[in-house]
Amino acid sequence: MSLLQSEIDTPELVVAKFGGTSVADYASMSRCADIVLSNQATRLVVVSASSGVTNLLVELTQANVNDERRLVLLKQIAQIQYAILDELGRPQDVAAIIDNILSQMSVLSESLELNRSKAVMDELLSTGEQCSSILFSAVIREKGTASDHFDVRQVLRTDSHFGRAEPQIEVIATLTHEFLQPLLSHYVIVTQGFVGADEEGLTTTLGRGGSDYSAALLAEALRATAVEIWTDVAGIYTTDPRLAPNARPIAEISFNEAAEMATFGAKVLHPATILPAVRQKIQVFVGSSKAPEMGGTWIRHQVEDTPVFRAVALRRDQTLLNLHSLQMLHAQGFLAETFATLARHKISVDLITTSEVNVSLTLDKTGSDSSGQGLLSESLLQELSQHCRVRVEENLALIAIIGNRIASTAGICSRVFNVLENHNVRMICQGASPHNLCVLVAESEAAQVVNALHQNLFE
Repeated sequence: MSLLQSEIDTPELVVAKFGGTSVADYASMSRCADIVLSNQATRLVVVSASSGVTNLLVELTQANVNDERRLVLLKQIAQIQYAILDELGRPQDVAAIIDNILSQMSVLSESLELNRSKAVMDELLSTGEQCSSILFSAVIREKGTASDHFDVRQVLRTDSHFGRAEPQIEVIATLTHEFLQPLLSHYVIVTQGFVGADEEGLTTTLGRGGSDYSAALLAEALRATAVEIWTDVAGIYTTDPRLAPNARPIAEISFNEAAEMATFGAKVLHPATILPAVRQKIQVFVGSSKAPEMGGTWIRHQVEDTPVFRAVALRRDQTLLNLHSLQMLHAQGFLAETFATLARHKISVDLITTSEVNVSLTLDKTGSDSSGQGLLSESLLQELSQHCRVRVEENLALIAIIGNRIASTAGICSRVFNVLENHNVRMICQGASPHNLCVLVAESEAAQVVNALHQNLFE
């Protein structure tokens, strides 16, 4: 009996998503195929590109790649695909499709020398998932189960914001019922995460880490019972075990807690995954594809245990934007103008603190541009500079204490700030949500602070 069958009575449909490390090579794919086949309810599988492939493709999109380097990158990508093909015995039909995609990669990467179009970049970046979905489907067939790959671009409709496209929920539901759902009674379907298409049929991507989001969007459209996110760790922990050796796995958390954890750095889950799951109350399971017997974490609409302290999350590589303007003093409209400027550049604000003449804010990097382009473009900084003085601080880390009733429980701040006594805290945010308290510290001190907080709050 699979993990899912042991927890849900008569499941109807499960969507399973496997990350890059889970489909890194033939042996990994074979393990994951066994997980899929252990549960008859799992009819749709969403895969990332094999580990390392997306990074190689991102490098191919960069303007400074010369012909020699381009050929090296293409060869490295091909070696990853051919190693899996060889283990499969190189079936002719599968090999022909893979050869065709690799050829397309070469053409697209070459065309970027003349045309730096983000549409072309997205088409190139999507080829990694195309390869892994075809190969994974072949691995399932090898085990004696009818399976086919499916081009997700037929159903996952987005806008045309290449590199960080927005899904169109209602259209996805309509197309999924028309083109994808009828196949699920005949095959285990394997499709691509991270990838979509606009109404013109041009390939788009959902931003880095968007495969979880794809799986949840398809689960929402199909009214699935559950989404399984299979990664390289056995669920969600009270903090990163590499930072706190006594971190322990969490068996069950609520959607609200999981959303906070994903947003504030729990890398096992893409923040946007929670949104479609919440809308349809679809439970989410996070487990290790390398050790499925270890169990994992269930994310549910309602949970029995709601402790004040659930976890400590860390998000590195934070940028603090400081805006200073005397126009703010007893005036209206400054914040509105600032947020409008950020919105024009497709940037969401994460944390914010204000004084009479200053605004400090961190930027939300969720689903950041697929090509790796930074959020703070020169044009954005110039536009902000027209109505305020701008100062940018780098090398910061955001630490979030996640839990329940944090804003209404006495003594929380005392416990946290006793730990932080010898550290400089650059920003504090608390009160907007009952589920978190956030502090911004120097990147160099982040690991020490996380370990100390975990010891004080959990050990």
